[in-house]
Amino acid sequence: MDALTRKQHEIIDFLLQNQASFTRPPSLDQLCAALGLKSRGSLHRIIQDLVGAGLIEAMDRKHRGVRLTEQAKKIVQPSNNSSTLRYVGIIAAGKPIEAIENTEFMTIPDEIKTENPCYVLKVKGDSMIEEGIYDGDWVIIEQRCHARNGEIVVALVDKSEATLKFIEQYPHETLLIPANSSMQAMHYQPAQIDIQGVLVGQMRSYRSMV
Repeated sequence: MDALTRKQHEIIDFLLQNQASFTRPPSLDQLCAALGLKSRGSLHRIIQDLVGAGLIEAMDRKHRGVRLTEQAKKIVQPSNNSSTLRYVGIIAAGKPIEAIENTEFMTIPDEIKTENPCYVLKVKGDSMIEEGIYDGDWVIIEQRCHARNGEIVVALVDKSEATLKFIEQYPHETLLIPANSSMQAMHYQPAQIDIQGVLVGQMRSYRSMV
């Protein structure tokens, strides 16, 4: 599993978390829609690689339906707890930093996640403190490539750095806005920003606090 790309992890996570709700194995078109992907061709290549790795099996040559193999279920699913989510790494609540991807898992309450694919990030920085999001908190992110203005998002800046901020989107610019009155909003061209998900939950540990 360490060799899998982020997108391959997302596909496997989606299939794992939603397998009980499928009436039949999802098609590539359904996966594209669920994961917010625009290119069916790029998804086809990712699926081919997962098929070659023995993690996914296609129901026919045209991939009208795909499902996880038993091998994949044993590798990906650390327990039978449906509230286990993948812990991806660190997200900046301050100056954007690179999101570090991991292959660890965390168990979280059902009440702070959604039925859609989600993942966990650990917050670094203090730019969201006025929203009650502090350095060291864990945030639960619903995997999405779109958001409404005013939502707190994981934004990938220039395809290299990730940050947690409020988002405001306009035709001519996108604003990433901190919840800290001592900091200014960051202004970008819309093409510079890729939304990686939307905040849906939060956790905190007090064990390390004085």
